Amino acid sequence: MIKQVLQKLEHNTKSNLIKKDIINYFLNNGHSTIAEISKDLGLSVPTITKQINSMTEDSLIADYGKFQTAEGRHPNIFGLNSEAAYFIGVDMAHRNLNIALMDFGGHLVRSEMNIQYLYENTNEKLDELCAHVLNFINELPADIQKKIVKVNLNIPGRVNPKSGYSYIIFYLSDVPLSKVMSEKLQYSVGVDNDTRAMAYGEYIQGVQGKAKDVIFINMSWGLGIGIIIDGKPFYGKSGFSGEFGHFPAFDNEIICPCGKKGCIETEASGRAIHGMVLERIKRGESSLITTLVDDLEKITLSDIICAVKQEDTMCIEIVEEVGAKLGRYVAGLINIFNPELLVIGGQMAETGPFLMLPIKGAIQKFSLNLVNKDSEIVLSKLKDKAGVYGACLLARNNFIKK
Repeated sequence: MIKQVLQKLEHNTKSNLIKKDIINYFLNNGHSTIAEISKDLGLSVPTITKQINSMTEDSLIADYGKFQTAEGRHPNIFGLNSEAAYFIGVDMAHRNLNIALMDFGGHLVRSEMNIQYLYENTNEKLDELCAHVLNFINELPADIQKKIVKVNLNIPGRVNPKSGYSYIIFYLSDVPLSKVMSEKLQYSVGVDNDTRAMAYGEYIQGVQGKAKDVIFINMSWGLGIGIIIDGKPFYGKSGFSGEFGHFPAFDNEIICPCGKKGCIETEASGRAIHGMVLERIKRGESSLITTLVDDLEKITLSDIICAVKQEDTMCIEIVEEVGAKLGRYVAGLINIFNPELLVIGGQMAETGPFLMLPIKGAIQKFSLNLVNKDSEIVLSKLKDKAGVYGACLLARNNFIKK
């Protein structure tokens, strides 16, 4: 029943547009009275009352009782019914999956992190991905399964959320990936870029400041940025914005996964750090890494981060060197966008000050003083959950947006 009610909201009739405004009002302001909603939305009390009554009957909104005031009549307080609908977020990392369930109010109800999954660009691996999602859903209570409205998948690389195509990962046919997965899962599925999702998750549920213009740096295996302008994710014409890692920066012969040479990602990314660690160990330099793993070819970023946290000199030197390189080009972003907030996230952000301090130092050196004073630079608060938060929130946002 609730699914049918929500699906009707997808049609932008005048009545539905008002309902979406009311939903967004509650998301931004929490519980409120009809008079307050009427004033803020610039609509008459009878109009708001009519829609509130309709949405209450449909169980989208709950009546939370009387608002106690010192005198006069006590108006009723209304707010979203958090149990009205649920959203699934799937965050696809380099070697694992993170899956989460979020309710209508934006609360993370359940999550399963670090599900073992090694990506390959094959139909078999796509089927395996869908099997993991279905296993997660099937373990949920039956009444929640019936209220799942949308599933959203985060994918690295070029993704067009409007068309549903992923052009790097699982570009296996002429059919949009979102449609293929919708058929496999029997739920409506959307796709988006992983870094953009992380940026949105951090903006809504992480740093949660007043900043409306935010840049999120995702330094994981690759390198990308998510851009928030005036509180909204910036997509560009086809959803390809944020490919910061493929900016031509270095005069080297290192071939980037994109096929070009000299991209920032070739010398300032988790992949670059991984390669530098392997090279220096093979040259005979000492490192705690050799005590953490038996096979050097199986070293992961987690191993490197662990060594950094244990103050391994070689790994710290490499992280600081790469941080300084990255900071030089982040300074350029600050000069161009003049953001209120810049968030350093992704797996390598787990190294904390060892990465952050050289980034900040390079920003001070290479950005315009008058401009960088406007930008607060912080580490991600959601850390490894930024992706699943963002995936769930984008699923909800894309459903209720006008």
